[in-house]
Parts: sequence; C-alpha cells; structure tokens
Amino acid sequence: MEVPSPPREGRLQPTLLLATLSAAFGSAFQYGYNIAVVNTPHTVLKAFYNETYFERHGTFMDQKVMLLLWSCTVSMFPLGGLLGSLIVGLLVDRCGRKGTLLINNVFAIIPAILMGVSKVAKAFELIIFSRVLLGICAGISYSALPMYLGELAPKNLRGTLGTMTEVFVIVGVFLAQIFSLQAILGNPTGWPVLLALTGVPALLQLLSLPFFPESPRYTLIQRGDEDTARRALRKLRGWADVEDEMEEMRVEDQAEKAEGRLSVLNLFTFRPLRWQLLSIIVLMAGQQLSGINAINYYADMIYVSAGVEAAHSQYVTVGAGVVNIVMTLISAGTIEWLGRRLLLLVGYGICGSACLTLTLALLFQSTAPELSYLGVICVFSYIAGHSIGPSPVPSVVRTEIFLQSSRPAAFMVDGAVHWLTNFIVGFVFPSIQEAIGAYSFIVFAGICLLTAVYIYVVIPETKGQTFVEINRIFAKRNGVEIPETEVTDVKPHAPSLPAKTTSF
Repeated sequence: MEVPSPPREGRLQPTLLLATLSAAFGSAFQYGYNIAVVNTPHTVLKAFYNETYFERHGTFMDQKVMLLLWSCTVSMFPLGGLLGSLIVGLLVDRCGRKGTLLINNVFAIIPAILMGVSKVAKAFELIIFSRVLLGICAGISYSALPMYLGELAPKNLRGTLGTMTEVFVIVGVFLAQIFSLQAILGNPTGWPVLLALTGVPALLQLLSLPFFPESPRYTLIQRGDEDTARRALRKLRGWADVEDEMEEMRVEDQAEKAEGRLSVLNLFTFRPLRWQLLSIIVLMAGQQLSGINAINYYADMIYVSAGVEAAHSQYVTVGAGVVNIVMTLISAGTIEWLGRRLLLLVGYGICGSACLTLTLALLFQSTAPELSYLGVICVFSYIAGHSIGPSPVPSVVRTEIFLQSSRPAAFMVDGAVHWLTNFIVGFVFPSIQEAIGAYSFIVFAGICLLTAVYIYVVIPETKGQTFVEINRIFAKRNGVEIPETEVTDVKPHAPSLPAKTTSF
C-alpha cells in the first residue's frame, strides 16, 4: 500500500519574496512615512505657514489660527485613513488585491507633487489637502496589503508575511525620522523634498508590482479562473504540482457558498461570524487605545527630564525607532514558532507593566531625580513590547479568521475601528493628560490588561492552519455547525455568486 507523501512546506521563493517587497514598500511604507514626516520639522512648516499668511495679509497669524491650521494638517491624515478604509472593500472585490494596490498609488503620487511645489506656489493649503489624500492611501493600503500578502502566502509563512505590513510601517516611520533631522531635510530649504519623497515608493510599486501575480484565492474563488490561479501558485511556490492547495481553495469556496458574500451590515447580524467580528474590533481598538500614541506624546518630555538636551532628543527618538524595527523583525521571525497568541499576550504584558512603572516614575521623579532614567527605560520597554505583539500580529490574525467572502467587509470594519480609535486618542488624550497627568497611563495599563484577557479567553492559536480549519474553530464558539466538505468536482471552476444573505 502506497503511503501518501506529507504536504510540502511552503518556501520563500524569489517570486513570493519580491512580490512581498514590492507590495509592502509601496503601500505600508507610505503609512509609516507620512505618520512621522511632519513631527520633527513642525517648527519649519509652521514658519512657512506664517510667512505665507504674512505675504497675503501683511500680518502674522494669530496663535489660535496657527494651532487650528496645524491641527488640521495632522488630523487630516487619520480622517483620510477612515475614508480609505470605507472604500477598500469595494475596491478589492472589483479590482482585485493587486489591482487595488496599484490604483492606490494615485493617492500617493498626486499629493507628493502638490507638497513638492507648495513652497514655490506659496500655498500651505496644498499640504493640508495632500494629507487627506495620503490618509486615503494609507487607509486603503492598511487593509488591502495584509489581505494580498495573506492570500499569497503558504500557511506556514502566513504569519511572517502578514507581519510585513507592520515591518514596513515601522521602516517608513524610521526613515521619516532620519530624513527629517535638521541636518538632512528637516530645514527651511529641504522640507519640500522631504514631503515629496513619499511619491518614490509609489512609482517603484507601479513599475514592479504588475510583473507579479494577483492573489490566487481571489482569482479562483471570486473570478472563477482556475488556470490563472494555478499558474500564479506555481510561480509563488516554485513547483509544478499545486493541486493540494487548489483543492484547499475549492473547499474554502464550497464552505463559503453556505455563507454567501457578505456586506458590512450583514456581517454585524451574521451569527457564524459573531466572535470573529468582535475579535478584530478588540484587536484593532486595543492596538490604538493601549497608549502607543500617548507614549510618543510624552517621550520628548521624559528624555529632557532625564538630562537629554532638547536639541538632542530627536536623536533619542531615532534610537527608539531602531528598537521598534528590531523588535518587529524579531516578531516576524518568531511568529511561526511561538504563535500569534503568545506574542500578543507577552506584548500586552510588557506594555501594561511599562505603563504602571512609568506612572510611578513620572509621579515621584521630582523627589527622586534618578527615576527620570527609569522613565526612559519604560518608554523603550513599552515600544519593544508593542512591537512584539500589539503592533504587527493583528494584521496577521484579521486575515486568518475570515474566509474570502467576508474578508473585504471585515477589513472595512477593522480599518474603520483602527482609524477612528487613532483619531479619538489624538483628539482626547491631551485633555485626559491635562486633567489627570501621569495617572493617564493607569488607564492604558487597564486597557492592556482587558485586551490580554480577551485574547487569552477567546482568540485561538491559528498558526499552521488553513482558513477553513480556523473557521471551524470559531464555528464551535459561535454555536453553529459547518459540515465537513469533500470536493469531488475538479471541473473548470465557476465564480462565486453575487452577494446574498444566508444562514448555516
């Protein structure tokens, strides 16, 4: 009797590696770069706003007007991100995952040009408008990219490739911090180039990504094109026999036909996806509400209190960026070994502990000055903890816990939660900080604890499992039954039916 050979482990083939680099550098990098690029040179940009206003009106801006304009410059980015997250579901269904990423480059190239000429045009309005467009770009890419990478990857590499979204966000933040140093481009002559650089990754993606395949899952399940899906899998896996994976996708498609294609409204009322939907909301809200933006807000003050000169604090910030990159890469390298749950739990544990310790350091550093150094350690510890789990891992989990039919709607929901909570923290935190000061970090420690408890109780380990197997785990929690599916028909595949609402 012939013993069946064990399934082959997917490898990081050149085609898969280059497709990942092209997609992530042109998409997630934009998000990270444009988060950080206006932070360090804010004084230079405000001076440009003031000079432009003076040339128009013969007087300098009132401080309140300047504050309003700068708040608009910063807050337009998450507002654009929210808009992008609301249209991404339609785009990925109509244009495909790769097609959406290519179209999205329009929202990076146009603002890069506008910001590059804003100084010559003497129009700070171009910068504010461009920040909306860049936010749309980030909102689309933050959902479309993990969807694309998760569907390209073999199941044993899905975690590693999924974390590339966050890796390239962090790389974007880090390079923005480097380029925006006063000695490089963060000065009165260099800032237009600094802002316009965001168009370079978009151009590189436009030139390279068309040569790589569309998601095989999208091609087979939603387009019904088996031949193209098979050719794509052969390129991505590096071997000719991909029938096992084709079979798995057919099983997923049959499982989905009971579910139907879901809209966002259907998703909220569909019992078989109740815990999956709640889980992505908790993960994305926890990621933003656990205090990462507050830590960044406090960082410069903590560095100065530890004796770092204000002019040198930008270099300490770059050091924190190095920690961020290193720990995110460690997460990417260990996620298939340690699993998703452990990285999330350890990450939130470190973040919560750092918040509690930082509260004590801030409260008592006036009586014990040496505690200011403990504050710096807490900042770096928090960044390390967040980079291990809460930052990179949700991008992996949100792709894995939904099937093809519900993934676009789910990503619209989790994208909206991500950008709304991002905006809420930025809007509300200064008031909380003014009201309760250092005690605000106790609130963040509590959120870290609650999120960790939810993960421990509800979210299963998903490493090394197919999308259908993960769906069956959640089916038990949702109180529904999914029948075992055998695929006997291997004839040319028909595309999935249009949207409908059904129950199991």
